Amino acid sequence: MRGMLLDTHVWLWYLRGDQHLRARTRRLIDASLEACWLSPITIWETGILLERRKIRVPGGFRVWLERNRRRVPLREAPLNEAVALEVFDLDLAHRDPADRFLAATARVYDLKLLTADRKLLDSASVPTLAA
Repeated sequence: MRGMLLDTHVWLWYLRGDQHLRARTRRLIDASLEACWLSPITIWETGILLERRKIRVPGGFRVWLERNRRRVPLREAPLNEAVALEVFDLDLAHRDPADRFLAATARVYDLKLLTADRKLLDSASVPTLAA
């Protein structure tokens, strides 16, 4: 494995210092930031959460994002044709499009998906790590 792809909730919990993220997982991310990846789908999904008022960020989305990308520089796992096609090869009970794209991204880039999502963790077709 080349590293870890952070699921959206893991990334948000990490940035906010949320107690949902176990101390062990926080230490793992801290110790391996250079091997942590983020998908553009996570940025999109965060924007959706903001639009639906499920979360709030200070200073507006773009300002908040830029500040946090500088503060916690993660590698970008680009959304490309290989990822889009891999979505259709997944054997997942999960129908959420964002999670399917994240799972496909992990497979294409040979990353472990760091998640607390039970449906993803229980899937044999996605390399995961429990957050």
